[in-house]
Amino acid sequence: MAATKSLLRITQDDGITLIEFIDRNILDEANIQQIGDEIAKLVDEASQPKMLISFENVDHLSSAALGTLITINNKIRSKDGQLRLANIDPRIYEVFVITKLNRLFQIHDSAEQAIASFG
Repeated sequence: MAATKSLLRITQDDGITLIEFIDRNILDEANIQQIGDEIAKLVDEASQPKMLISFENVDHLSSAALGTLITINNKIRSKDGQLRLANIDPRIYEVFVITKLNRLFQIHDSAEQAIASFG
C-alpha cells in the first residue's frame, strides 16, 4: 500500500513547528481528516508543542476544517503548548469573527509576527 501523500509542508525552526497547507482549498472531508491526523501526530511527538499554522495559500476553508482546528488547539493546550494562526485571507478571517473563533485562536497577520509572539 502506498504511503499517503502529505497535504502539509512542515518545517521546524527554533522549537516552533511551522505548518503550511499545500492545497488552496481545505474542503474535502477525507483531506481534513488526514490534515488533522498529521498535526495530531506532531502534537503527540512534542512535549510542549509550539505550532504556527499558516493559511497563506488557502482560499477556502470548510466548517469541518474549523472543527479540526479547535480539536488541535485543545490537544496543544492540554500539553501546555501554544498555537498561532497566521496569513488568513480576509474572507476566511470573517468566518473566524462570525463564529467568534478569533477569540479562541491567536491570529496574526504574518508568520513573522506569530513567531515573535511565542513565549
